[in-house]
Amino acid sequence: MSYLNNRPKTIICDIDGTLVKHHPPMDATKPTHKLELIPGTRETILDWDRKGYNIILISGRRESMRKVTEKQLSEIGIIYDQLILGVGGGERHLINDMKPNGKTKTAFAYNLVRDVEGIKSLEL
Repeated sequence: MSYLNNRPKTIICDIDGTLVKHHPPMDATKPTHKLELIPGTRETILDWDRKGYNIILISGRRESMRKVTEKQLSEIGIIYDQLILGVGGGERHLINDMKPNGKTKTAFAYNLVRDVEGIKSLEL
């Protein structure tokens, strides 16, 4: 267990509906569209960064929208280590192995109410 406590956590987090208010894809990816943060998002992301967590943002947005998405996130102060686009809107499953003791879980999933809960309430 102490081995895990010395390693940084990796946070894999969706963007639209989780960090910012969800909009129809044609609106959300327009270069002029300003993202609307869900309350507590920026503070939580900054806290995760201070703790040394690896922050990976994912989205169903197309890869061709990378520059627009990067600009939108920068404008609202959202920092991250990696941005993965083109993930799609279907079910997402996180699959990982347990540590050799066979008891220490290393993968968790949280489903938040779109546009409402946000990440501030998570206990990671």
